[in-house]
Formats: sequence, C-alpha cells, structure tokens
Amino acid sequence: MAKTMTTQKIVTPSAESLAASARAVQKGGLPPVHLWNPPHCGQIDMQIARVGTWFYMWTPIGLPELVRLFSTILRKDDDEYVLVTPVEKVGITVDDAPFVAVDFNRKGDGLEFETNVGDRMVAGPDHPIRVERDAETGEPSPYVLVRANLEALIARKSFYRLVEIGEHATHDGAQWFGVRSEGVFFPIIPSVELE
Repeated sequence: MAKTMTTQKIVTPSAESLAASARAVQKGGLPPVHLWNPPHCGQIDMQIARVGTWFYMWTPIGLPELVRLFSTILRKDDDEYVLVTPVEKVGITVDDAPFVAVDFNRKGDGLEFETNVGDRMVAGPDHPIRVERDAETGEPSPYVLVRANLEALIARKSFYRLVEIGEHATHDGAQWFGVRSEGVFFPIIPSVELE
C-alpha cells in the first residue's frame, strides 16, 4: 500500500493578508494581541519612520484607515516589533517609536495625548512620559507610553507646549524641570542645566 504525502503550501505573509486577518478580528476595540502566539513567519517589508509614516515595500501607506488597522495588531516582543494575528506573526522595522503623539490637551489634572493613529491616553502612572537625551548633542527625545510597551514619540510642537507648562520640582532627591499629569511629576531636564 502506497503512502500518500500531503504537502502544505507555505504562504508568505503580505500586507494584504495581514489586513484581511486584522479586519476579521476587529470587534470595536483593540484585538487581544497579547493572547495570540502564532508562528513567526519572518520579516515583512514594512517600516515605520521616525515621523510616524508607515511604508510598505518602500512606498508610504496612504490610507489612514489602513495604517490605523495595522497599528491595532502591532506588538513589541522583547526588542522586536511585530504585526500579529491569530494565525501569523511578522517582524517589521521601526525607526524609533511606532507612534507619534501629535497633540495633547488638559483633561482634569491630566494631559491627554493623541497619536497619529488616533489613540488617546492620559499621561500618568499607567502612561508615563520619559525623556531620552542624545549623548552627543544633548537633544531630548520625549516619549509617552501608549499601551503594552508601545510608545509614541512626542512631536516637537507638542514637546514645546509641554515645556511652556513645565515646573521645577524635587525628583529623586534632585531639582528637575518637568511636567505633572494625574499627580505624577515627569522629569525632563535637571534644573541646574537651565541656569
């Protein structure tokens, strides 16, 4: 009796297949990507530039609703950014942070940020602000946590507005200039550097 061998066709993930899978799992909120553990299918030629523009095969993705859809299935595993669905996971390139905080407004005693893909979060214990400084130039790069270790780079105009409402306070035993949101002080720069 002859044995028959079955072969599975290996499908290379594409932006189209990822978008179709993402649409299938949308139920009015963010999909539970933290619960999904599909096989890693390699890298896809998708990149998020530092300014927040998403590219596929070196071409900007021009449909904001498609970028938003992809952003809902984005996850960071260790140091790798991946797009994940229940059936596949692919790595993508992120130049800095995957999102850009394009604006913020006061909301009670908090600062509510909005990202380039429409996410909103109030800076505070669950959404801290942090500032990294370039070792050579000293230039600050401010970030706010959006969700599950995914950050947004705070756009320059918004950062300048933060500086305008900043204050001096003691933080970890030193004087800092920073901002306060939901009762939490977020240091930006040591006060002595402003003297």
